[in-house]
Formats: sequence, structure tokens, C-alpha cells
Amino acid sequence: MAPSWLSKSLFATLFSASLVHAAIPSAMLRGRPALPKIAVPQRTLTSPDGTALPNITTVYYFNQLIDHNNPDLGTFQQRYWMDWEFYEPGGPIILMTPGETDADGYEAYLTNETINGMIAQQQNGATVLIEHRFFGYSNPYDNLTSQSLELLTIQQAIDDLVYFAQTADLPMPGGDQVKPDQAPWILIGGSYSGALTSWTMVNKPGVFFAAYASSGVVEAITDYYGYFTPIREYMPQNCSSDVEAVIAYLDQIYAENDTTAIQALKDNFGLGDVVHIDDFASALQYNLFDWQSLQPYVGPGAMFFDFCDALEVKDGVSAPATGWGLENALYSWGNFWNTTYYAYVCGDEDAETCLGTYNASQAYYTDVTINNADRSWFWMVCNQVGYYQVGPPEGQPAIVSRILQPIYEERQCVDMFPQKFTTPPTPTVEVTDMEYEGWNVEVNRLFFANGLRDPWREATVSADGLNKANTTTQPIYEGDGFHCSDLITENGIVDETIMRVQMAGLEYMKTWLAEWSA
Repeated sequence: MAPSWLSKSLFATLFSASLVHAAIPSAMLRGRPALPKIAVPQRTLTSPDGTALPNITTVYYFNQLIDHNNPDLGTFQQRYWMDWEFYEPGGPIILMTPGETDADGYEAYLTNETINGMIAQQQNGATVLIEHRFFGYSNPYDNLTSQSLELLTIQQAIDDLVYFAQTADLPMPGGDQVKPDQAPWILIGGSYSGALTSWTMVNKPGVFFAAYASSGVVEAITDYYGYFTPIREYMPQNCSSDVEAVIAYLDQIYAENDTTAIQALKDNFGLGDVVHIDDFASALQYNLFDWQSLQPYVGPGAMFFDFCDALEVKDGVSAPATGWGLENALYSWGNFWNTTYYAYVCGDEDAETCLGTYNASQAYYTDVTINNADRSWFWMVCNQVGYYQVGPPEGQPAIVSRILQPIYEERQCVDMFPQKFTTPPTPTVEVTDMEYEGWNVEVNRLFFANGLRDPWREATVSADGLNKANTTTQPIYEGDGFHCSDLITENGIVDETIMRVQMAGLEYMKTWLAEWSA
């Protein structure tokens, strides 16, 4: 049975679209920078000499420091997984954390169905997947109160990776003889963990010999309206035109304080019971967040495409690039919510319970039990990274309402962590970007891979207008992929631009590892 907190989650991962995606009332959680989840392969593993190996779902435990600034506090058990089917002595140790999630179920990232395993296969390496502190069942304390979460910081997460690499005795033969001064370590990450990869290379140089960051959101940004730029650019143009028309209408009647029209609009979507207009505006983002679950091998039938088809196809005829216009868009989008999408998002919950964010007594805010990825990630965005997906400035095309501004999320930080915040906090993104160099990162042997259609592109080193140099010491490759598409082997099979990114990454790892010496 899934843990109870999952009933409030809408993860942007590759879960089946047939599941009810019960709502979480915060945009920063619905579209958080999550690593795509792929099926764990079921197969028997053997080492190169034919020895049978443990199943990749076998869990190992590492005694991690509770507080790297105060080792006297002791240790907690940090979960990790490992695969050494390709390992031969002298090969690299390839480490990844899936980031802000329960790591159980991400074991495919140990295999050659991902870039991690492709590198391991090419270089005779071993792969390790380690769970991030305060996610899943790797918790310094048995609760997620504000007091406990004070130890959930970027720096503590970096220090976890370093301490593991420098002190862990791995369960494979010879696993106690592969510390970073004895064997090359490669750090890999995607999305937030891709950013953590870059930040670790900046903050702790010399521990990891090389690194690979996919869709790494290296620049912490509070007002992250850029999330919707790639979506608007690459979604069907007729669909974006009609979404823009509806959003413009919503913003207009809000500016005019036309309460009658606002209520009629909410009723049109079956959301008449949603009390606050910003919660209604946030609900309309749901359809756009479905974009993040797309990958090149995902075709017709994905929820995002069903949404656009509902707006743009009438009697088998598709709308022109300008769309069908406001009247049809209002009817069709509302009808899609009423007939399909409300049940997909809310299940049997009423609209205010499902979508409202103003009831600070609901369990969503007050539940402090462990294995609540939403709460732990909330802590990180409220404090250090922001990434609030909001409406754009005036003068820019808007597929998301300008009613939504950072204060909408910052207000929820107070409700989630009243012991920490008495007023809406502004995350310290300037400090984060200064300490870990954000877009300004310049380190050796760090490979960046990004996707043109990734909604997180604007927080990566491939952001529009950044024009960061692609060098042989810090290569930057960009394919036509979505979020972290290059991490998944199958995506390179179906998209040659992603294949080029993957092949470049493999070639750089081969070249760099040839330079390593103990």
C-alpha cells in the first residue's frame, strides 16, 4: 500500500496516466524538478567472472553523519543500492542520488537502461544509488518537524555524498579499496540532483574525478516563470493560443474585480466551490504540469496531448495555429475538467479540499511523519532554492495567470512551517547562487546535458540568452529532449539528437578516465 502522504501528490514522473493523481495544493510541488522514474528491470545479474550477484533491489545501509558540522551528534542509516555486474578492478564508482524523493523504485538507474549503467558498461565500473537525507527512509530523526529539517540543506547533502565516497566500504568484492584516492568516482545527477552534482563539484573539488549533470537546475530562482517558456514554445501552437486566450480572460476579469464573471468561470470548470481565485488559477496550471511527464517515447494518449486534443479537435478537424478562439476554449477546457480531469486530479475529494491552500489545519500542512517528500522539498524551496512557477511579467505571452506570484507559495511556507516562519519568507537564492556558482559554474570534467523541451531548461546552463561556452573541460550538450531525457537509454534509440548527447557523454567519460591515476 502506498504511504498516506502520496494521496496529496502529483509527481511529474512516468507513472501510469490511468492512476488518479490526487492534488497537492502547491504548484512548487506539482511541478518540482523530479528525476523521471522508469521500471526496474527484472533480470538475474552476474559479475564478469560469472558470479551470481544480489538483486539490484537489495538495500544496503551507510552510517551517515547527522550533522557534518557537529559529528558528535552521531549517525543515521542512509539507504543505498548497488550493482557491480560490469565492474572490474580499476573501474570507476558511479554515484547518483535521485534527489528529492523516496529512492526505492529508482534502481533502474543502476543499470544500462540509463546513462549510469552505460558508463559502467563502457568503463567496467560499478553503480551506486544513494537516498537523499530526509527523503524516503534516510532520516536523521524520526520526524519532519522544522527543528529536524534544520539539517536539510544543500551543504549537508553535498557533505553526505563526499563522506559516503570517502568512507564507505562497498558490499562488492574489494569494495573497501575503492575510495576516491584509490579509484575514480563519477557523480551523476538529474534535475535537482543534477544541480547538486554541479554544486558538489564546485564546493568539494577533487573528490569526484568527473561528473554528469542532466537537466541540472543549477541556478536557484525565486520567480521562475521561465518554467512555462519551453512548454509554450513546443506545445501545439493552436493549443497554446487558446490557453493564452483563457488566461488573458481570467486575468482581465480579476483585474476588473468582476466577481460574477469569476464565479461563472470557476463553475465552467466544475470548480465553483474553490474559494480563492489564486487557488483556481493554480488549478489551471495542472494541465501544463503534465508536460513534465513527457518523454520522446511517449506518444498519443498522454494526458497532456489528450488535453490539447480536447481543446483543438472538433469533429476530427484540428484548429488552425490561432486556435478556435476564446468561446470554444472556455467550453472545451471546462468540459475536459468536468468529464476527465477532475477525477484524474481530485478523485472523490471536493474541490476546495483538493485544491485549496488556505486551511492551515489540514494534514497536508501538519503531518510531520517521515517519508513525505512533498514536505521535505517544501522546506528546501522555502529556504534555499525557490523555483516558484508563476505567471510571467506583463508584455510576455502568458499560459499561466499573473495572479500567481511568489507570495502565493511563500504564504504556504508559513502554514507548512509555522515554527520556522512567522511571515512569508523569501528564499535565499542569491546566497545559493553565490556559494555554488549557479550559471557561473566553471569546473573541469563536468558534462552538462539538457533538453530543448525541458520546462526546467531556463534554470540550467542552457537557459535562453545565457550563451555559456561549450568547452572540452566543461561540455554542454543539448538535444530535443524533455526533462532528463538523456539519462534514459531508450530515449536515445527513438531520438537521434538525444543519442548524440549520450554518445558525447560516454566519449568524454572515456577520455577523462584515461587521464586518472591514483
